Amino acid sequence: MSLMASRIDAISRQISSGEIDAFLAAILEAKRIYVMGAGRSGLVAKSFAMRLMHMGLTSYVVGETITPAIGEGDLIVAFSGSGNTKTIGDIAETAKSLGVKVALISSNPDSRIGKIADFVIKIETQRDPVSCDAHEYEIRQMLGEHRSFAPLGTIFETSSLMFGDAVISTLMDMTKTEESDLKRRHTNIE
Repeated sequence: MSLMASRIDAISRQISSGEIDAFLAAILEAKRIYVMGAGRSGLVAKSFAMRLMHMGLTSYVVGETITPAIGEGDLIVAFSGSGNTKTIGDIAETAKSLGVKVALISSNPDSRIGKIADFVIKIETQRDPVSCDAHEYEIRQMLGEHRSFAPLGTIFETSSLMFGDAVISTLMDMTKTEESDLKRRHTNIE
């Protein structure tokens, strides 16, 4: 855990403050925020969407049955380590064609999604090369072809989760939102 924590600390120091400021402004300006990711990145995305809802922002998880149509004035946030995950790329391109702003949280800003994104947060991480970026998700997550001290590239998801929570903390400060406000919106039917 100490090794992972030191790696996450090093990653956090490399994130551009300009990218963060633009991302925060995009969230606050968005009519609605749609969040997506595949595999473990999808779990991180769902966590981020939940916290946005706790903040009182209108947020949805792409692919859920109650997610409404997306349109101009909305923001879509993609969590993708490679930025090339086929399904996430397809959805991002569709959203962009509908006039939606696209944000990408990724270790690869020069990726398929990165090239169309309006906002990119680079979360640097060591990734092993894959033979076909279009099938990155299948290769890494399903076949387990990733070698590092954090299994299957988990350091990206862990860093992304912490980044998302830091974004929420910053938004709380910017909007003078108290933790009691978030708690009031937390589910009470569990």
